Amino acid sequence: MINLVNLQENLENLSQNLSKETFIFDLLSAYELPKSTISLLSKNPSKLSGNADQIILKNKVLFHKTTLEEDEHVAIDSLQKNKNSYKFNPRFIIVTDFVTFLAVDTKTKETLDIQIGNLSKHYAFFLPWCGMEKSQHANENPADIRAAYKMDKLYQAIVADDPEYYKNNSHDLNIFLSRLLFCFFAEDTGIFSKIGMFTDSIISHTHENGEGLEVYLLTLFDVLNTEDEKRTKFASHFLEFSYVNGGLFGSKIKLPTFSVNSRKLIIECGKLNWDSINPDIFGSMIQAVVHPGQRDNLGMHYTSVPNIMKVIVPLFLNDLYEDLYNSRNDIRKLNKLRERIAKIKIFDPACGSGNFLIISYKELCKLEIQIIKYLNLQDSFASLDGWNMTQSVVTLNNFYGIEIDDFAHEIARLSLYLAQHQVNQQFEKEFGKLKPILPLRESGKIVCGNATRIDWNEVCPSINQSIGEYEIYVVGNPPYLGGKSQSYEQKEDMALVFKGLDNYKELDYVSCWFILGAKYITNNSKFAFVTTSSLCEGSQVDQIWPQISKLNKEIFFAYKPFSWTNNAKNKAGVTCTIIGVRNRVTEKKYIYSEDIKLEVKNINGYLIEGEDYYISKNKKPISDLPIMITGNSPYEAGNLMLSPEEKKDIENLYPQAKLFMKRAVGSDEFLNGIERWCLWITDSQLEEAMKIPPILEKINKVKEFRRKGGEVARSIANRPHQFRYTHTAKKSLIIIPIVFSSRREYMPIGFLPNSSIVLSSAAVTYDPPLYVFAIISSRMHLLWVRLTSGKLRGDIRYLTALSYNTFPFPNITSAQKESLVSHVYNILEERERYSDKTMAELYNPDKMPDGLREAHKYLDLAIDQIYRNKPFESDEDRLSHLFKLYEDMITRTTNE
Repeated sequence: MINLVNLQENLENLSQNLSKETFIFDLLSAYELPKSTISLLSKNPSKLSGNADQIILKNKVLFHKTTLEEDEHVAIDSLQKNKNSYKFNPRFIIVTDFVTFLAVDTKTKETLDIQIGNLSKHYAFFLPWCGMEKSQHANENPADIRAAYKMDKLYQAIVADDPEYYKNNSHDLNIFLSRLLFCFFAEDTGIFSKIGMFTDSIISHTHENGEGLEVYLLTLFDVLNTEDEKRTKFASHFLEFSYVNGGLFGSKIKLPTFSVNSRKLIIECGKLNWDSINPDIFGSMIQAVVHPGQRDNLGMHYTSVPNIMKVIVPLFLNDLYEDLYNSRNDIRKLNKLRERIAKIKIFDPACGSGNFLIISYKELCKLEIQIIKYLNLQDSFASLDGWNMTQSVVTLNNFYGIEIDDFAHEIARLSLYLAQHQVNQQFEKEFGKLKPILPLRESGKIVCGNATRIDWNEVCPSINQSIGEYEIYVVGNPPYLGGKSQSYEQKEDMALVFKGLDNYKELDYVSCWFILGAKYITNNSKFAFVTTSSLCEGSQVDQIWPQISKLNKEIFFAYKPFSWTNNAKNKAGVTCTIIGVRNRVTEKKYIYSEDIKLEVKNINGYLIEGEDYYISKNKKPISDLPIMITGNSPYEAGNLMLSPEEKKDIENLYPQAKLFMKRAVGSDEFLNGIERWCLWITDSQLEEAMKIPPILEKINKVKEFRRKGGEVARSIANRPHQFRYTHTAKKSLIIIPIVFSSRREYMPIGFLPNSSIVLSSAAVTYDPPLYVFAIISSRMHLLWVRLTSGKLRGDIRYLTALSYNTFPFPNITSAQKESLVSHVYNILEERERYSDKTMAELYNPDKMPDGLREAHKYLDLAIDQIYRNKPFESDEDRLSHLFKLYEDMITRTTNE
């Protein structure tokens, strides 16, 4: 990932130390294009253009230096109109005389017309060279990023200068950094009385070598915590600073020993433009400063504002704005709405640095501004008694959070104060009066602790004995963490939350927040969390959603799974969804998918419209289908497996060894055409096989491995010549990869001869009727699989007990079976046309042959008609039909 701060600095240096001969190479280098590519280009710059004034790098740039006779604007217009300019597909066309700098993005048609000295200010224009399109870097504020990197350098300097302090006083260091951030922000945004006064005071009253800075800052923090009338003991230069209050400077802390470098970095941080900082984003970025594992993605891991809005808009903002619209001409209703939002509580039980709380606060204040504007439009109005019409009634006291990370907890409290100041400034802009922020009187209640072990009602009480239930909205993006990623402590958290239940150990860690949220909310409160989509897929659905349903809760809005990516180059995002839960009521429910909002009667745990019916694992198929099992598990540390070369070498020395070797096929081998072999020796063949030295050696190694292994390995140590399981086909078999790409339009399954040994990385059905291939490879089955399967790094993980054994398929006639067989032959014939292609290549959705795709579509039509004569309108319609059929089949089986 390119460091945007370094990029800006490099572009500044490039502009200031301009070399006409190397400019374009230096520009490409600043954006970290491969050095080898730039080196080759510099050796023969006119190779593609054939023009000494023009340099072309394929897919990247057409660079043109104008001559004295040329006008830059005419030159770039001419190049844009010339078809030859696009021969090598340049992303950018650049024209310059090294004073004026013009550029065109050939993809977006955006243009740049600047003085070359200002190039660093427009660094984002060429970020596509780094793989970052505009949509990816739109949320990145250079001021936020620069500040985060500067703070990171300061943090590292403090740790390097005083490692013992870092080791023994990490909590104090966290508080110190949060205080610095407040002071930097306060001196640039008008919270303090003079711009830059904090940084200037350090420059004026401390020594360059850092000596005395510790004492000076401790004294200043004491001043900021002391009311004006009690400041007689402090020197006069401290008295310029106003009393802060709010608890930010209340606790006594120990500071590190400062050096020339750390003092210099504090001053450099102070000289940044903190007025441009976004507390809702910067808080998350600055978290990475104290977590070394996150430093590579400084500024790239926060929950973006658009994604936060996906949570809070359907959770409460839509309802409030609908109320505003209905009240817009009624003074009494407008005042009542303002009174309502003054009492709303927002609670994030995994708040991090406070992103959700800050955005919720700002949005409520934005709504309040609209209310006041409507009131001002009335001919006459009376506001609520004692309420100032130019100041917000939304108070930080109504914002609550729980955060396990000490530093993030401190930053969340700080960020809320900074957001409040920004809101006050907005009210001043709208209504002409600024509410003084100092001394701080309001404070968000952010508790540092483990949300799975804290009573949420102790943090944010949901009921008041005198006034009843509060209107509370619980929000957040809790930690996901699948079972294998959970620490011992997190597994203990899970056991505590799911106490009394056995069926929870496959659940992601985020499920704790859903259970606790369901227990916490009342009739007047709701919650919405971001979660991995796996909570709504596969076995996790049956483990979590019935428990929430038992608490009389329901899903009232949900987003179909979408990719939740960060901006790190080439970094794959996790597939997420957003789910809103409330007490069960007969009100509207919505499913969101991209730009579509669909009103539905009910949303089940699979996030589709349908009754709350959940699919449980089955030991055998509920439909009239053959048994499917997992392939054979070797349990032999690779000693019974053979590469093609090893097989050939053994056969050359011992031709009789061919009797004991069979083709071994797992998911990878089947999909990618990989040749692999295994030793396959029956008990009756063992004596003969042991006469072959390399086979004997392998068998002895297996015996030794199994004797030292676990319980399963030891139980089969007495037959080291065989796999744990020894299943084979009499005639043929169907192999089904257990893991395959979720992008595939069809499941890539296939027939194999009876001599093949299927490995445990694939599922298999032995000697099935031909028509079964049609059923398994149908789109109808794939839809069921997508719903019921597990996920492995975003790929589909085929679960026989959940995806195959539960698949509802009607009983069919002989004629229907024959029809399906004909479609199977059509698919196999189309595959045979491309025998040089692997299965992975054939079923790549971007390159799938048209004939093969068409053969599958005709099969799908035949499968659809087996379910019903009326055509299905959509995949949702198909799933709804499958659910009803599944319910009928399970009910019939139960009653038999």
